[in-house]
Amino acid sequence: MVDSHHIVPNPEGGWDVKRAGSNRASIHVDTKQEAIDKGRELSRKHGTELFIHAKDGSIQERDSHGNDPRNVKG
Repeated sequence: MVDSHHIVPNPEGGWDVKRAGSNRASIHVDTKQEAIDKGRELSRKHGTELFIHAKDGSIQERDSHGNDPRNVKG
């Protein structure tokens, strides 16, 4: 299974960056854009996928920062 980070709204306000399977936020910030910026940094550093969620919990965007195979035919 691919590891991932998620940008999610915090029920008490602001936005959280959470690693998949974790109950606690890795980062909590006031704005969604701050969370996206910090989440992308973490995702690139750890080679994970990044899921950006809307306020309703749906996935708005997905970025892959893992090790993509090179020289793939097709």
